[in-house]
Amino acid sequence: MYSHVTLGTNDAARAIAFYDPLLALLGLARQESDIAKGYAGYAAAPDTSPQFWVTTPFDRKDATVGNGVTIGFEAPDRATVDRFHAAALAHGGTDEGPPGLRHYHEHYYGAYVRDPDGNKLCCVCHRPE
Repeated sequence: MYSHVTLGTNDAARAIAFYDPLLALLGLARQESDIAKGYAGYAAAPDTSPQFWVTTPFDRKDATVGNGVTIGFEAPDRATVDRFHAAALAHGGTDEGPPGLRHYHEHYYGAYVRDPDGNKLCCVCHRPE
């Protein structure tokens, strides 16, 4: 459905240090990047175009977070949600809701964090344990 998702950063090196280990848990790897130009792109396989980008804004103004915006990553199991949350906190993220069942549906097991720039992320497993 989506071609890609882009989040703004004010520090590409810091963002890469945060997203590399976090997205590796979900099978995504950095496929393209240029710290000097301020961007990194992630995809599931090296032969696909990156679908998740972190970049300094093209207008060179400060990156800001969107109120009400959450980027959700799907995990294959609940243990991956737990690891995602722990890795985010270990790499400079902040907690926005620890791993656990949520009210959205019976098997919605999610965790919420903010990246070092304040962008809100979710990792969720929709399957029963």
